[in-house]
Amino acid sequence: MGKIFYLMGKSSSGKDTIFKELKKRMPFLHTVTIYTTRPMRENERDGEEYFFVDDKVLDAFQKENRVIELREYHTVHGIWKYFTADDGKIRLEDQDYLMIGTLESFEKMCGYFGKGQIVPVYVEVEDGERLFRALSRERMQEKPKYAEMCRRFLADTEDFSEENLSRCGIQRRFQNIVLEDCLNEIMLYIQKCL
Repeated sequence: MGKIFYLMGKSSSGKDTIFKELKKRMPFLHTVTIYTTRPMRENERDGEEYFFVDDKVLDAFQKENRVIELREYHTVHGIWKYFTADDGKIRLEDQDYLMIGTLESFEKMCGYFGKGQIVPVYVEVEDGERLFRALSRERMQEKPKYAEMCRRFLADTEDFSEENLSRCGIQRRFQNIVLEDCLNEIMLYIQKCL
């Protein structure tokens, strides 16, 4: 039976970069692309980071009872939804996967597939460094959304609280101080868990 290695961390912890590198270095891990109703950012491509859809597509999945987990965020730009759909692409009977998500989505995935099938990979970065990275990234956007960046930063403090991490059984943590060191540590961990 396969496993889903579930990468998560607060915003600007480097999880998107780590995810892309793990996909390159561990091609035997299949990926699951989740869906979102939020607008596509510069340099994103549909089907890569997310499937960018509207509420009609989400409604169709819901009517067919194929939404595994759904999160809604009340942003300064409106409600953005993110969801994982049972779209026939997850085959745990013979494949291992790499996914990226939140602590909330991790819990729902455990509920859907069973806790033994989902392996948490939690990435941490000191808050001051995260804020610096977030601001640097936002400044590179054609139309920076600083208010949304701040909202996400503050929301993550609550979402990834020590109490929530403990409740979800997150014990192993990977410090993303030096990217290459963090990647090597995660790859060794994944190999050990297979």
